[in-house]
This record gives sequence, structure tokens and C-alpha cells, in this order.
Amino acid sequence: MEPEKARHQIQEYNLLFSGAGPEEVMAFFLEKYGQKLTFSTSLGAEDQVITHMLSSISKDFSIFTLDTGRLFPETLDLIDKTNKRYGISIKIFFPDSAQVESMVNAKGINLFYESIENRKECCHIRKIVPMRRALRGAEAWISGLRAEQSVTRKGLQAVEWDKNFNLIKINPLRDWTEEMLWDYIRSNNIPYNPLHDKGYPSIGCQPCTRAVGPDEDVRAGRWWWELPEMKECGLHRKD
Repeated sequence: MEPEKARHQIQEYNLLFSGAGPEEVMAFFLEKYGQKLTFSTSLGAEDQVITHMLSSISKDFSIFTLDTGRLFPETLDLIDKTNKRYGISIKIFFPDSAQVESMVNAKGINLFYESIENRKECCHIRKIVPMRRALRGAEAWISGLRAEQSVTRKGLQAVEWDKNFNLIKINPLRDWTEEMLWDYIRSNNIPYNPLHDKGYPSIGCQPCTRAVGPDEDVRAGRWWWELPEMKECGLHRKD
């Protein structure tokens, strides 16, 4: 779909789904796009909720995750648990080994602590490049973003045009609060990362994620050495 045409369509979608629940939104797009719709899961709490909802609508949906090579073992274990629980197969995309080798040999294994530029380079190689491969052939993708997660996600729409990947992006949990999220997880006995119970509300790569205090922002443990407005890896970049 052409970007300008897509923007008009997105305006219609946001009017259509004003006040609609996430299951209704996802059922509509599953019907409309079929295998041209894909879901990118990081196995976080939001994404586990979406996986549960999608599985209740249909078992025939496209789902993938990115293994950056620096994930927590708990995250990797959850891939297997989720596949078994829902009878699905999460496709895994890895970064290009030659690109990773070149970067690490030139700048060190933990280059991301040295500068924002280095951190963005690492995210680009480990996330953005494989994400582009994963989205190849898709016309729309589902993400687990919520507006209250961080300052970079305020103004989030239920349906948006993703200019980074040139396709429609659906955020079915946009309006959900942290309380709503965990009430749903517990009510439906959804498998989740045990690190959430140890002070990790947002979980990414192991060296770039730490536990946070009860009064801290849910994204405070991600790239904690950077300013809040800089804390995106590029998958959800707005600029």
C-alpha cells in the first residue's frame, strides 16, 4: 500500500476502532490481511497477552521473535513454554554473524556502554536488520506497545503508519494500564518471564536491562545510562 493511501486508511481504522477491545481489533486485521499480518513478540508481558488473544482467535497466524544473541536465558526458555502452551511455532530471526563479528572485534563486546552511537549501532545490527528480514512480505504488523510505558510512546495510536518499515502497525494494547495487563495475565494463567517478579518490568538484552525500584518508570531499567527520551532501539522510532 502506498504511504499516502495508507495514512487515509489508518485514519478510518482509528475512527472505526475507537473504544474497541484488542481482540476485536486483531480479529479484524487477521481476517483482512491473513498471512500478510505478522506479530513481533519480545516475550514481554504485553506480547504474552497478545499471543494468548491471537491464539484464541486462530492458530493460523504469523508470529516471530528476534534473538539478538544477548537475551536472558529466562526469555529463551519462555519461547519454548509459549509454543507448547498455545500449540504454535514462534519463528526466530538472528542477526547476521559477520556483521556482529565485525562490530564486536572493532569496538568490543560491550560497546553500547561507551556511547549512544555505539548502542544504536548494536541495536541496528542485532535488531533492525533481522527485523527487516522478518517483515519482508508483510503489509501490517502487531506490536505490544502501550502509551503509558514511556515518554517516547505518548500519543500512540491504535493503528499507525510505520515509516521505518513502510507498513501498517497495530498497537492493540495502546490504552491498557499496567494493572489491566497483570490482571489479565493472572486471570488467564498466561506464561510470563519470571524476571518480571524480580523487578524487571521491561526486559530486553541482558547487558542493557536491570531491575528497577517500585517507584521507577517501567522503562527505567532499559539503557539506564541514557536520557528517557533516547530510550528506543529503533524498532519503534518516531523520527
